[in-house]
Amino acid sequence: MTSPLELTLVLLAAAVVGVVVFRSLNLPPILGYLVVGILIGPHAFGVASDAPRVQYLAEFGVVFLMFSIGLEFSFAKLRAMRRIVFGLGLSQVVLSILLAMGAGLIFNLFLPFGWEASLALGGAMAMSSTAIVTKLLAERLELDSEHGRNIMGVLLFQDLAVVPLLILLQALGNDSTQLAQSLMLAAVKIVGALALLLWVGQRVMTPWFNLVVRRRSQELFMLNLLLVTLGIAFVTEALGLSMALGAFIAGILIAETPYRHQVEEDIKPFRDVLLGLFFITTGMLLNPSILVAHPLIVLVFFIVPTLTKVLLITGLARLFGSSPGVAMRTGIGLAQAGEFGFVMLNVISGNKLVPPELLNEVLAAMLLSMLAAPFMIQNADRIVMRLSSTEWLRQSLQMTRIATQTIKTSGHVIICGYGRSGQNLARMLEQEGLAYVALDLDPDRVSAAASAGESVVYGDAARRESLLAAGLHRAAAIAITYAETPSALKVLHHVHELEPALPVIVRTVDDADMDRLIAAGATEVIPEIVEGSLMLASHTLVLVGVPMRRVVRRVEEMRDARYSLLRGYFRGADDDEEGYDHEGVRLQSISLPGNADAVGRTLGELALESLGVGVTAIRRHGIRGVEPDSTTRLRADDILVLRGLPDALSQAEQRLSVHRRV
Repeated sequence: MTSPLELTLVLLAAAVVGVVVFRSLNLPPILGYLVVGILIGPHAFGVASDAPRVQYLAEFGVVFLMFSIGLEFSFAKLRAMRRIVFGLGLSQVVLSILLAMGAGLIFNLFLPFGWEASLALGGAMAMSSTAIVTKLLAERLELDSEHGRNIMGVLLFQDLAVVPLLILLQALGNDSTQLAQSLMLAAVKIVGALALLLWVGQRVMTPWFNLVVRRRSQELFMLNLLLVTLGIAFVTEALGLSMALGAFIAGILIAETPYRHQVEEDIKPFRDVLLGLFFITTGMLLNPSILVAHPLIVLVFFIVPTLTKVLLITGLARLFGSSPGVAMRTGIGLAQAGEFGFVMLNVISGNKLVPPELLNEVLAAMLLSMLAAPFMIQNADRIVMRLSSTEWLRQSLQMTRIATQTIKTSGHVIICGYGRSGQNLARMLEQEGLAYVALDLDPDRVSAAASAGESVVYGDAARRESLLAAGLHRAAAIAITYAETPSALKVLHHVHELEPALPVIVRTVDDADMDRLIAAGATEVIPEIVEGSLMLASHTLVLVGVPMRRVVRRVEEMRDARYSLLRGYFRGADDDEEGYDHEGVRLQSISLPGNADAVGRTLGELALESLGVGVTAIRRHGIRGVEPDSTTRLRADDILVLRGLPDALSQAEQRLSVHRRV
């Protein structure tokens, strides 16, 4: 195929069909890209046989993936997870490579197989798929579970280990007598590049982005983002390192700016499309005839590394204090090959570290492991229950205790979480003579409360079995008293499946996730910060002489409107950068210039609501009027207070600032 347009159309059409089919089967799109690459590649139907033409462009998918990982990277997060990342993660990568080198020594008894090849393949097989695993855990609402935290910690270390492994593989391709010199030179380069870019970048990045953002141009913001990412990637490549390292550093630098979340959303389309292209070209490398010619070898390369990773990671997780069930789920979640394994295979192929025939068999086995990953993770609970008698017994005893306590109870309230909020709710229910059953995961708290005669049992409210044992079908309501949105969403998912008409009240810290929780089926959502500010305002109004009846009416109006008038605020320099939701609802004041086209028009004519923006107040000649209606006509020098999401506010400001045509 000679025409670039024809090749592009074939890739796009195949990608669309592949993603649609795999989405319909509830499988990750990455598998669709791999299968599409296999089918259209030169070794199958040969529809797209000009793979080298798109190979370089596809590598940018890895660049943007590393950039996204850099955005998620924070030293605070690393410190909090250091035991998992540098304990479990480091042990897994190092031992996987050592086991591969040991297997290589055995293989060398039959065929010439150097230690360099063993080390290279060990590094590739040590990787797991960040894209597949993260996607599946998020869909199963298990990212914040114990095994989910273990998996994410190991994946984080694997991501960090990619750059030094790539440098090592590149050095192995050079003269073996100069290996130590090459590694030393690479180490000096990487330390120098990190020091220079981080030192300069931390001083330049935020002021530069502030300058760009003040121009109020989405196009300029996007161009600047691509310039910074690819520019730093170019610098590291020019220093003899990888573009992936430069993209990772760019992500770290931008993560320290206030624009991290906006950048993450803007870069996502480029990353996903180019990463999909990378997986298609990876699939094109596979020769399906290998599966026919050497099926046993491919199966051995698929089964042995997969089982080895499961056993190795399970054992390591047990050593680091996980229960048998959690350890096995961690091992099953990380058993498959990963995206960076394919990147390493490309380097191995380019440096001719492994014979091409063997590399094809390894590639086929890695693809099979990724195809099997969704099925393994989706059935992890069944596998663990069958293989671990202690896990089965522990969960059975736990469900029996819950069911025994609730078997004669009906019309009760299930309290999810028995902290301060849960205990206060329980006391008020008791005063009204209403029954309740509380589920909590703190054994000390459960033991102390149960010994005092309170109706609390040890159990995970986010598990379907726990809710059923607590009498979900007989309950009058459920109250989720802990402020963890992922777990609350899981509870809502189970309730929606089992008892969709059952009322669910959810507590949150603020209103950032309010709409998500309501969309997931929450009957009421109580944001602590907003409700606290509402109580503060009501007490203040009473103390300054406003009649109690009017205050109560105001409070009820706010609640009936789901706190809409209290959502959003003016941001100040003292707002906590880590806790502030940059994409949440905010307030913004805009002064209307005299030559603006909006002067003389009504709010209804401007239709700001269509942008998702509301006008909460208008200040005119020093007098502030709140909640203006659609018939309010604007005048020159009016100051409008707008409420909405950042992008919507920018569009509204542009609409209001358009000059009148003369």
